[in-house]
Amino acid sequence: MKLKNYVLGKWVEGEGSGTPLFNAVTGEQIAEATTQGIDFKAALEYGRSVGSTNLRKMTFHQRARMLKALALYLNEKKDIFYQLSYATGATKSDSWVDIEGGIGNLFVYASKGRRELPDEPFYVDGKPEMISKQGTFIGQHICVPLEGIAVHINAFNFPCWGMLEKLAVNFLAGVPAIVKPATVTSFLTELMVREIIASKILPEGALQLLCGSVGDLLQHVTCQDVVTFTGSAVTGKKLKTMPSIIDNSVRFNMEADSLNCSILGTDAKPDSEIFKLFIKEVSREMTLKSGQRCTAIRRAIVPEHLVQPVIEALSARLKTATLGNPQTEGVRMGPLVSKEQVSDVKAKVKELMTGCEVAYGDLENFEVVGADKERGAFLASMLLYCGNPFNKKQPHEIEAFGPVSTVMPYKTLADACQLAKMGKGSLCGSVFTNDDSIATEIVMGSASMHGRLMLINTSSAGESTGHGSPLAHLVHGGPGRAGGGEEMGGVRGIFHYMQRTALQGSPTTLTKITNVYQPKAEQKIDKVHPFRKHFEELQIGDTLITGKHTVTLKNIEDFAELSGDKFYAHMDENSLEGTIFTERVAHGYYILSRAAGLFVDPPKGPVLLNYGIEECRFTKPVYPGAEIGVRFTCKEKIDQEKRTPEDVAKGIVKWLVDVYDQTGDTVAIATILTMVKKKNQS
Repeated sequence: MKLKNYVLGKWVEGEGSGTPLFNAVTGEQIAEATTQGIDFKAALEYGRSVGSTNLRKMTFHQRARMLKALALYLNEKKDIFYQLSYATGATKSDSWVDIEGGIGNLFVYASKGRRELPDEPFYVDGKPEMISKQGTFIGQHICVPLEGIAVHINAFNFPCWGMLEKLAVNFLAGVPAIVKPATVTSFLTELMVREIIASKILPEGALQLLCGSVGDLLQHVTCQDVVTFTGSAVTGKKLKTMPSIIDNSVRFNMEADSLNCSILGTDAKPDSEIFKLFIKEVSREMTLKSGQRCTAIRRAIVPEHLVQPVIEALSARLKTATLGNPQTEGVRMGPLVSKEQVSDVKAKVKELMTGCEVAYGDLENFEVVGADKERGAFLASMLLYCGNPFNKKQPHEIEAFGPVSTVMPYKTLADACQLAKMGKGSLCGSVFTNDDSIATEIVMGSASMHGRLMLINTSSAGESTGHGSPLAHLVHGGPGRAGGGEEMGGVRGIFHYMQRTALQGSPTTLTKITNVYQPKAEQKIDKVHPFRKHFEELQIGDTLITGKHTVTLKNIEDFAELSGDKFYAHMDENSLEGTIFTERVAHGYYILSRAAGLFVDPPKGPVLLNYGIEECRFTKPVYPGAEIGVRFTCKEKIDQEKRTPEDVAKGIVKWLVDVYDQTGDTVAIATILTMVKKKNQS
């Protein structure tokens, strides 16, 4: 069977013979893949003209709902992905990380898109900058989707997760993608893309797939495109330095395999719980996905007096990791992805052994359960020991991308930090200690060389997501050898696919552009109280100028009794010497509460409830006798989807509450949120 490519909105078969793809367990050929004959330039242009146009018309919320629908759809289809995943050598638990972990990323970004981003096709970044004296000329940053396409060149180890974790981000940003999975496991990626396309959830042109060589694709990228690469550092550097990438200043995100480490704290003892947790995690990282993870623990850094207990404990645990056919009961570790990968890992282990010794395992003599050892791509776990890690460069420079790890000793925490950094940049590291001072010293001493650090003690271990598990909420990437890039990280990730532009102009103009009220923009004063207006009827800039209230000493004392806040500045005029206050001052929260009494319209209406306060500042003391009023302005509107047909149609409205005194000076400023009913309930 020849895999098909999905380009220009249709499934097409590459020309000629393709690269043969094999079942990692049985060695049988299951498919072949080729992109020969594909017009790569046309595929890019199609994505830019069709996919980009369609996605940029959508708001963040619409894109987020699209991701949720896709996640739900794929979750219903997951069984067919699991079945084919066995052919990659993955066990059920390995596949769970790849398949359901990838779908989980879609769910996370669907949630974040609706909760943390506006219902707009663009993002207002940060607060306005007051760059003129009178405030008639201001600055504001916005982020808009790039008008190109994301090219994702993925690694073989996660054919589903590797694709979905990137698509979740670029789709939410409003950018289409071409996915080029590693050829050896592209059969699983192709199956998932077939289901994605069949769902018809994505707009036309949003996704294309290439199963085989990347051809001359990267020679046609422009400054509006983004290229992401996951794989070996050597290949990544070659791609990153292509003339087309450099000449066009193409955004290039690289996530390369790295020599990640785990450090056992000096407080550990062989019979302690933290010691056992360390052993469990190192062995798990060696055997999960058969060690074929860019985040796997390659270096176990332990106090020198614990070297032998660590080696013995790890060896005992690795013996229980039965190697064989992933579909055979009791098998905990499957084969590597291919025979070629076996040869590569063996060669790297032999290089490592020029500076290390074997502590456990054998490259040739091992047993396999439920499969033919010679036909499948099997390799047993290998634990090495480097007794002189400061003078042996091998474990800090050579990565065997399989079930291989090296134990190395340290004397002091400073030594441990130095060893951690000798990997020259890691995606992640972990620290196992119950002593927070040890954790602090290691973080401060090694964080500069890590993209992520997992700190485990006995109280956090039960809910830990694991050393090697990247999360959509946190950045995935690392410095130096790890590629110098970042992926995911919550909404941070979407800005890699967007252009940040600084706008300068009048507050009124920028209000119109951003749909967010900017300070000193024109205000629309209406006879109708804003709380009488439904969500659709409210306009950005709608403003209520309230009546006035004179603050009295009795107000201050009554509020102190009611709230229990009897701070000296409010109650004792004899204690004010040396302070900024000249007399007893009104509570800031009284000012804000009284402001609410001025701007709230009491009768039942479209406003359903007060949703909260985002920002609040008390900018000038208010003394008895001061007269305060409020400029109450509609600042921003956020639509909300109905969760059920019976749900009330509504939206969130942000209001600028500007409390000023008789001199016109602002004494308090806040942003409050209300939930406002829509007039149209359909």
